[in-house]
Amino acid sequence: MTEAEIEYEKSVYGPLTDAVRELVDATIRTTVDDDEIKAVQVEVEGIVARLRTSQLEGAYGVRYGATGRGRPWGNPTVGLRNAIAPPLVVDRSSDGRAWCGFHLGAAYEGPPGLVHGGVSALILDQMLGEATGAGGKPGMTATLTLRYRRGTPLGDLRAEAWIERSEGIKTWARGHIADAEGVTVEAEGLFILPRWARERIAAEAATPKYFE
Repeated sequence: MTEAEIEYEKSVYGPLTDAVRELVDATIRTTVDDDEIKAVQVEVEGIVARLRTSQLEGAYGVRYGATGRGRPWGNPTVGLRNAIAPPLVVDRSSDGRAWCGFHLGAAYEGPPGLVHGGVSALILDQMLGEATGAGGKPGMTATLTLRYRRGTPLGDLRAEAWIERSEGIKTWARGHIADAEGVTVEAEGLFILPRWARERIAAEAATPKYFE
């Protein structure tokens, strides 16, 4: 797809996903009466039926544009078309760093008022992978270790990640999530360039930047 076509699809699907994301939050926090809940259920079921009239076989996968950058729009962390995703909008630099600000609301709660630990792991896995790709050392997650320094409150947060070192097909990265008071969760991970990517590199003399 051309960049213009991609931008058009963003303008169509992005607002729909935002609306569904709001629906998720509203479903969790609503206090309307039982009759209204039942009426809304019927409406939502009708909307689902309309969307089911034409859909992909299986998962979304990753589509590629003219620049070679993938569109992982079904990804649960950064996916434009995935209402589960916060989503993260990640900035990157070629020295192997990635960072973003984001907001986590009721859909991501574990302990009361705090982010579920598994959600923190999901975000940091993505961020470390973004950093390795940005630095030209992409790979698939082999290990991921988290240290929960304190509870991560729901609300506005920031995540950062960076490459620590690289040896051949192996790259080690580190990162963290922080709130206004400082770091809440730290992570370190090992990323390994998969065999199929090594074979492609050998054949095309080009290293893919990301494995979304």
